[in-house]
Amino acid sequence: MIQSPLNYTGGKYRLLPQILPNFPEKVGVFVDLFCGGCNVGINIEADKVIYNDLNRNLLYLYNTFRNLDKDTTFYWIYHIIKEYNLSLVSEHGYDFYNCDSSKGLGNYNREGFLKLRSDFNNKTLSHNEDYYYYIMLYVIIVYAFNNQIRFNSNGEFNLPVGKRDFNNKIQDKLSKFIDRLKTQNSIFTCQDFRNFDINTLTENDFVYADPPYLITCATYNEQGGWTANDERDLLIFLDNLNENKIKFALSNVLQSKGKENKILQAWLEKNVNHYRTIHLNYSYSNSNYQTKDKTKSSDEVLIINY
Repeated sequence: MIQSPLNYTGGKYRLLPQILPNFPEKVGVFVDLFCGGCNVGINIEADKVIYNDLNRNLLYLYNTFRNLDKDTTFYWIYHIIKEYNLSLVSEHGYDFYNCDSSKGLGNYNREGFLKLRSDFNNKTLSHNEDYYYYIMLYVIIVYAFNNQIRFNSNGEFNLPVGKRDFNNKIQDKLSKFIDRLKTQNSIFTCQDFRNFDINTLTENDFVYADPPYLITCATYNEQGGWTANDERDLLIFLDNLNENKIKFALSNVLQSKGKENKILQAWLEKNVNHYRTIHLNYSYSNSNYQTKDKTKSSDEVLIINY
């Protein structure tokens, strides 16, 4: 299994052993409709993969990884780390930075991180976007809080510094991800799912939808986020796929922290003879969805029409 180099909220890497065996054996075009961290699409065997997401920065970053020589990518990463005096524990160890593993590297990296973030945001505002710009973005993500991604309404990256750096594990994930991406027949698109033309698909193709979850409080539901209307429109989109005999799988949650997705439940009851619900075994012990009340933990499901 190839793991995304990004700690993307809602990533499905840990669920892949349960999700992938339920996918069709032979796939022509695989559509990763809400690709996010690409954990699913990067592990798919298909003639072609279409990665789609509304996050334009994300898709340009992936294109940079695919199009730029891997040695150049790593050279620029290390150059940026050195230029902004950021830590590299894999080379020097924690003692070199007067830090320890439990407390992390935030205190040491804060000044350099803020300078890097400021320079990146200035490039954003001046529309000075090239391959180097997106490598800067990747380094910021690596050194940001929880290695996550968040932009304000002006398009500026606004997360604070995190505890970790470009360690051996992250380096290895990026290297393997780039290798797979360069050998995979794939394209990246940035469009609303409602604008995706299903007429380009055939019965041999397969659409995987992993949308923002309506009843959770993740960062992707900030600033308007995913609404009840979006949820309904997606279910209509999936119905249209089914009517056109195109296979699909939907990841979602039926309940989370005592909340119920009544829109999804009503849709499933209406289509009980057409769609199958597979309940997944997911432990949220290391995620933002953790709850002390285990009776109200999330009911993660995979819904398929085949």
